[in-house]
Amino acid sequence: MTSSLPKSMVSQITTPQHLPPLENGDRLIRPEFERRYSAMPEVRKAELIEGVVYMASPLRFRPHAKPHADLIGWLWTYKIATPQLEMGIEPTVRLDIDNEPQPDGVLLISPESGGNSTLSEDGYLEGAPELMVEIAASSAAIDLGDKKRAYRRNGVQEYIVWQVFDQRIDWFSLQDGDYVSLMPNEQGAICSVVFPGLWLDVAAMLQGNMQQVLAILQAGINSQEHQTFLQHLIAQQQG
Repeated sequence: MTSSLPKSMVSQITTPQHLPPLENGDRLIRPEFERRYSAMPEVRKAELIEGVVYMASPLRFRPHAKPHADLIGWLWTYKIATPQLEMGIEPTVRLDIDNEPQPDGVLLISPESGGNSTLSEDGYLEGAPELMVEIAASSAAIDLGDKKRAYRRNGVQEYIVWQVFDQRIDWFSLQDGDYVSLMPNEQGAICSVVFPGLWLDVAAMLQGNMQQVLAILQAGINSQEHQTFLQHLIAQQQG
């Protein structure tokens, strides 16, 4: 069917500047969300969770920026000791038609070593990274509600949520299709199931004692299970 509108008007309607702006609470599917998000370069962070748009408020230093830096520093230390892994800060992740989160951090096994996620032609992660992390201050209800359900359904193997105001870190592991909480061992450390040697001293992290956090992590990196994991990743890459 031929449009009755003049070509100039059709061009104006379809240009990005005439897309409706993203608003908190908009109900969209992922392609429309991406079109509107791309047309608003001034927006630093917006997420689509279960078909609903969430736009981040300005981030305060102590409730978000500081714990974010500590958690990322811990993950980065593990990543450089495990070269077959990749890590990112606030990447856009295409999970499904209703979910495009922008988590505070991801740790993933490279596709060449058998990882679950891939990089799209336009540079975005597609599929579920093995580990996703969130700093939950004002966003705790979302991070532990709809976002957690979306991650579980899409097969994110591990999910860490740091609830800053509650002084609590939850580490969920996907087992038999549901998330179960990993508990600290006798030394007070939580040990990853997916990433052997990724150990977290929860109390030290909550207290900001990064020397202790990194000491426990280094013990994990030096463990036999981490060495076995490294050999497995290398074999996958070469096979």
